[in-house]
Order: sequence, then C-alpha cells, then structure tokens
Amino acid sequence: MTAANRGFWFVLAAAVCWGTTGTAQTFAPEGATPLAVGAMRLLVGGVALLLFAAGRRQLKLRNWPLSATVVAIGAIAGYQLFFFAGVARTGVAVGTVVGIGSAPIFAGLLGLLLLGEKPSRRWMLATLLAVAGCTLLIAAGAEIEVDPLGVILAIGAGAAYALYTIASKDLLRVQPPDAVTAVAFFGGALVMAPLLFFVDLNWLLQPQGLAVALHLGLIATALAYMLYIRGLMSLPTATAVTLALAEPLTAATLGVGLLGERLTPPAMAGMALIFVGLAVLTVNNPRRQTAAATATKTPAPRH
Repeated sequence: MTAANRGFWFVLAAAVCWGTTGTAQTFAPEGATPLAVGAMRLLVGGVALLLFAAGRRQLKLRNWPLSATVVAIGAIAGYQLFFFAGVARTGVAVGTVVGIGSAPIFAGLLGLLLLGEKPSRRWMLATLLAVAGCTLLIAAGAEIEVDPLGVILAIGAGAAYALYTIASKDLLRVQPPDAVTAVAFFGGALVMAPLLFFVDLNWLLQPQGLAVALHLGLIATALAYMLYIRGLMSLPTATAVTLALAEPLTAATLGVGLLGERLTPPAMAGMALIFVGLAVLTVNNPRRQTAAATATKTPAPRH
C-alpha cells in the first residue's frame, strides 16, 4: 500500500471517529449544553494528546514556527467558537451544512495559494458530489432558518478548520505528527478554558456524563486527530478535508442503526452522493499512484 493510500484510510478512519460525536451527545445528561460539551471535549482531547506525545518523547521546545503554531492553536479554538455561535443563530441544519461545506472550498484555495497544491479535477468532482450530499443529508426535513450573521459565523468555522489543516501541514515539515496535534489542541484548550467558568458542568458528576466527555475527548478528538494528522503527511490539504466529509455519512448511519432514526428519500440520496464522492477520491488511479510513489522519494519543498 502506497503512502497516499494509507493517508486516505487514515483520514477516513478519523472521519468515522468524528461521526460518533452526534450520537454520543444524545446520551449526555440534561444540562450538557453544546458549548460546555465542546469546551470539555477540547480539554480532555488536548490533555490526552499532550500526554501521548510526551510519553513518546516527541515534544520539543525548538523548531516551532511562530506563525504556523499560533494559527493552528487559534484555528482549533476559533472553530469551536464560530461553529457553536453559528448554529445558535441560524440553526443546526444551515450551520452544519455551511460549516462543513465551506471547509473543502477554503482548503482548496488556501492549499493553492499557500502550499502550491493545485486541486485536481477529480478533487473538484468529488467535493461537489460530497458537499451536495451533505446538504441533502443534513438539511432534509429540517426547518430552515437563514440568519446572515449565523451563516457568516458558520463560514468562519469552515475557514478555521481549513486554516488548522494548512498550519498543521506546515508544522509537519519540522515536527513529528503527535507533537503537532498535542500543541494545537492543548493550546486550543487553554484558549477555551475560561469558558468553563461560565457554563454548567454538573452533568460531569453523573457517570453517563463523564462517559460522554471521555468518549468525545479520547475517541472523537484525540484518536481522530492522531489519524487525521498522519493522513495529512501524504495527502494534499484539499483532499484530506474533502475525505473528512465521511463524518456526516457515519453520523447518519449510526443514527439509523443505534438511535432508530428514519431517513427521508432526500437524506438517502445525500448519503449516496457522499459515498460516490468519496469513492471518486479513493478509487485506485494509476496516475495518482505514480505521483504518490514519486512524492515519497522526493523531499517535499519548503514554502
């Protein structure tokens, strides 16, 4: 298996972990607000990633480009704030569709401008199919309420996610993957920490609440981003962000299988479009395999 193929599976596995978030949150006790859950998830995940990197002796004080490090930390914290604020104003359906759908577009543009990664036609087709599928899947049957400020905040969340990916790609040139995720998420957790003084955390005293927090922090954050960062090592930024659209596909599948949810015909069509879009990216392509093999033999240029 080539490095590029391994990267595809790493990112898809990360998306599956992210896709468990919504199902896990349904088991959270009453009083667990989205902002409280998001802040606690980031704290648990950040500490876990820091301890893991320290245990593997990957954390070093030198060779941390200031701009990329600050952007990665700020983007992680910013995503949480933008996303929850956007959803609060414009609703879950619109906020999620805009946040998820705008991220690949930002990733493609920023990857081209900052890293010189030219998006392929295959990526454009796959992104179009997957974003259309996400729109059908998430918005099907939902009450649509478009709030201009909420949409702008959701776009900010998509941009923040793309910025994190770009900054991480840059940091991977000089730091090991586990150190990159540890610094970004622990730093983001510190930025978000003051919010913990303004939210209700009594739900954590219940065993079910603690289990939800641990799952979201350890599986949906720490493990997911360990996998994602390894995928970034061999994939273009835009490709990785588009592959992450497997997250809503996973969430919908879990909703049907575990929560007994019923899918409308538009939602089923959306799942099919996402699957086709991901298949377009992951199916074997001799030209892509040749390029990947060449890339693994040639040192990546510094930008």
